[in-house]
Amino acid sequence: MNSVDVLIIALYIILTLSIGVWVSRKASKGLDGYFLGGNTIKWYYLGLSNGSGMFDVSGTAWMVGILFLYGVKSFMFMWMWPIWNQIFVMVFLAAWIRRSNIMTGSEWILTRFGDDRAGRASHLIVAVFAVVAAVGFIAYFFEGVGKFMTIILPWDLSLTLGNMLLLTSEQAYALTIILLTTIYTIKGGMYSVVATEVLQYLIMVLAGVLIAVYAFIAVSDAQIAEFIPAEWKNIFFGNELEGFWDGKLATFNELIDTQGYKMFGAFIGMTLLKGFFASVAGPTPSYDMQRILSTRSVKDAAYMSGFTNLVLFIPRYLLIAGIVIIGLVYIGPSMAASGSVTSNDLEMILPKVINNHVPVGIKGLLLAGLLAAFMSTFSAFVNSGPAYIVNDIYKKYFRPKAPDRHYITASHIASFFVVILGVIMGFFAESINSITLWITSALYGGYVAANFLKWIWWRFNGWGYFWGMLSGLIIATLQFLMDHNKGSFAEGSFLYEAANIPAIYLFPVIFGFSLLGCILGTLLTPATNVETLKQFYTNVRPWGWWKPVYMQLKASGSDIRENKNFGMDMLNCAIGIVWQSSMILLPVFFMVRAYSKALIWFAIFAVTSAILKYTWLDKVRKYKD
Repeated sequence: MNSVDVLIIALYIILTLSIGVWVSRKASKGLDGYFLGGNTIKWYYLGLSNGSGMFDVSGTAWMVGILFLYGVKSFMFMWMWPIWNQIFVMVFLAAWIRRSNIMTGSEWILTRFGDDRAGRASHLIVAVFAVVAAVGFIAYFFEGVGKFMTIILPWDLSLTLGNMLLLTSEQAYALTIILLTTIYTIKGGMYSVVATEVLQYLIMVLAGVLIAVYAFIAVSDAQIAEFIPAEWKNIFFGNELEGFWDGKLATFNELIDTQGYKMFGAFIGMTLLKGFFASVAGPTPSYDMQRILSTRSVKDAAYMSGFTNLVLFIPRYLLIAGIVIIGLVYIGPSMAASGSVTSNDLEMILPKVINNHVPVGIKGLLLAGLLAAFMSTFSAFVNSGPAYIVNDIYKKYFRPKAPDRHYITASHIASFFVVILGVIMGFFAESINSITLWITSALYGGYVAANFLKWIWWRFNGWGYFWGMLSGLIIATLQFLMDHNKGSFAEGSFLYEAANIPAIYLFPVIFGFSLLGCILGTLLTPATNVETLKQFYTNVRPWGWWKPVYMQLKASGSDIRENKNFGMDMLNCAIGIVWQSSMILLPVFFMVRAYSKALIWFAIFAVTSAILKYTWLDKVRKYKD
């Protein structure tokens, strides 16, 4: 690596650590200041921070791989998360969540189910889920940043004792970056996280623009026409995904056949099914939820969520599309010539392009940008996970009355605990793709049913929530264990066949078990206290099956109005999904010189933006806190 690139990366790390530590002096004002920034941070800073947190290096490597292989259809793979959860949050969920005025997602649960045994059971299971999810994501980052840094940096950091390998170079790099990020995150809490993430976002945008400009210069229109088939640029699909690669790159068709997405119509149907329920369920108890709760008002929460969508996708996909174009032209032929291409090869495209095909200076900025992407997402989870351990478990059940300094110290210890567990899990991860599928399809599958019902059904109670979440987590854990031990099962047996089912197709099974736990747990136990329900409905004002609660409020003389915005909210969500998709497809089509399609998607972006201005933004401006 050139000394100029090393200098750029070193300056970035020094600047980030300096800002994080300098800002941390504000974090000594209790748990509210540490985890929520005292509800004083402006919405646009939180929006930039939220967007930066979603711009992670492991996810970017995965997106580069799927865009490389599948073309523009791959934007629909993102629905597995689902990315348009952000649209549902923007349209109505941010306001519902922020009206609670609490610190964490599990504390929010007490406002829905009360503080009796049932409410505390539901409260505890959310806290456990939040910690498990944080650990899973830290493992995901550990795996991604290790692979990334090993390919890019020339130094071998592996550690051996005699003939025994204690640490691979990948693991050593990952541990180093994680340690640096953990320092400022633990010291400064939300203030340091947001301040450093705003800086990191600006670096990532600069990196995305630079790589897009360089790809335009380095790759000609003739090369794009030679290496990118017409079907690669087609967003439409049938029931089955046909291989469209030919010539030098025909080998890629074999990988398409083996990745588990061949039945593309069924796959998209599954992602749509999961996407709707997961999106209405709302954000998981992680950094996204913490950003909403950190805003100064309900109006700011909605603004922040909309702004996150606006600032994230175009710069991110300029970067991704630029990397993919260079990869297709300069790396694709040699990959195909090897005769066998795997998912791991796709994950290596990003670091290989940077290592071998990006000039000095731009390489350093791009590496700093991707390092920033990792550090921002990692720090967000390190800030959010311990909030549940300290505020929702330790403070509530063990030390309800202690000085603020004690809780801050407990937060530091909890942060180290979460990071260590995530790193241990990362040591045993097979690949970025395996962790991605476990998180998106299995772990989150157990979350969806209970959190969908909590909004829309008044009779749903704390025990239903507890058993629904627990059922989903148990099945998700079994799926994870089977997937990682499938080599131990006899070929042809039921366990062997079940272990080899792609994780996304197991979502209905996990969802079904979780839903059964929700319904049985609810119907076999008493309803939530009516006063708790009345207070929840008055504060949050959700739509759904709340008629009995609404009628009791009316009978008691309340002037509250029934929420009849379901139709308009769903219309805005549909428009918002198209709006979000336009911000993904516009830069991709622009980068592959499909200017007519890029113009069409720019027009779609402009039209959907104008519609949302009248149907959503004007309504948000009238919110009263």
